[in-house]
Amino acid sequence: MPRISQKGESMPQSPIRKLVPYAEMAYKKGKTVYHLNIGQPDIKTPEVALDAVKINSLDILAYTRSEGSDEYRQKIADYYGKHDIHVTKEDIIVTTGGSEALLFAFGSIMDIDDEIIIPEPFYANYNGFSTASGVNIVPVISKIEDNFALPPIEEFEKLITPKTKAILICNPGNPTGYLYSKDEIKKLAQIVKKHDLFLIADEVYREFTYDGVTHYSIMQEEDLKDHAIMIDSVSKRYSMCGARIGCLVSRNKQVISTALKFAQARLSPPTLAQIASEAALQTPQSYFDEVITEYVERRNLLIAELEKIDGVKVAKPKGAFYCIVELPVKNADDFAQWLLESFDVNGETVMVAPAAGFYSSPNVGLNQIRIAYVLQKESLIKAVNILKEALKIYKD
Repeated sequence: MPRISQKGESMPQSPIRKLVPYAEMAYKKGKTVYHLNIGQPDIKTPEVALDAVKINSLDILAYTRSEGSDEYRQKIADYYGKHDIHVTKEDIIVTTGGSEALLFAFGSIMDIDDEIIIPEPFYANYNGFSTASGVNIVPVISKIEDNFALPPIEEFEKLITPKTKAILICNPGNPTGYLYSKDEIKKLAQIVKKHDLFLIADEVYREFTYDGVTHYSIMQEEDLKDHAIMIDSVSKRYSMCGARIGCLVSRNKQVISTALKFAQARLSPPTLAQIASEAALQTPQSYFDEVITEYVERRNLLIAELEKIDGVKVAKPKGAFYCIVELPVKNADDFAQWLLESFDVNGETVMVAPAAGFYSSPNVGLNQIRIAYVLQKESLIKAVNILKEALKIYKD
């Protein structure tokens, strides 16, 4: 029998999706499952985006340009301008989701066995993207005791080698909800300039910041022109996860021209999804104001309820819609599977994402889970109560 590749064997499973078969079995048993495991917002997609697809008059669903349509890229640039990010459409490549933008970035700036430094825990698919690209992640561990704040710059400098090509952050963070301050961004800017590295920022949650704190982008650092690569997406901003439209943004012309070759190899981003995403840019600020108000209420409720459970530790997020929760268990993977296979309260159970998959360091985060607070408040209360009752009887 032919063998699959070593790369394929080492490709990690998604900690978010690997428990799906157990959830499906729970459904077959007639259980209700509250999904705290995945960042699929329950907020309605703006009607203007859906209508743009429903009423379009295309006769042929044709390719667009590999970098995305001129009209859409210009409107993206206009959107950024309103956020004090000054780029042109030539600085933007439209991608099939933020995931493809990250793959294009990795492929454009790193070779096999090069290294990228990432504060962990981080978005789990960074592990997968690095494996697919043949790149090695060098982690800098941030801790729940510090609310996952940026580790000291000295910790980054200790890890820089001739193989180091970039530092990657997610801001606001998935899975922690941590929001990097302007001062922290400036510290990172200093280190990448000092060591001639790239700074990649995954900023797909930029709209979702709380407690009066605003988002500061790496693209607002004017002297990072040759160093900064921003990753963005419509998925969470407009609750359009299924559109699979993102973008890679950089003022570094060599980065853009190189990434364009990867874009040409896959031909073009989805045409109908671009139409919807272009229309979504007309979404009024009132939409985001309402969404942020809702997420703040959900966050506050979730944190308050979790803190009532003995032995539970939770970090308070300042952005996105996730938090990391430390449980009084030894192995959150086993606990998460047990919840779906063997436990319910009146026919209801919960699905969580074990947090070990959000680290690249072995044996870290084994007793942690990520919770996405993308459910209605009533459902969040029920879900946390199920966790509380489960922890009373679960045995490692």
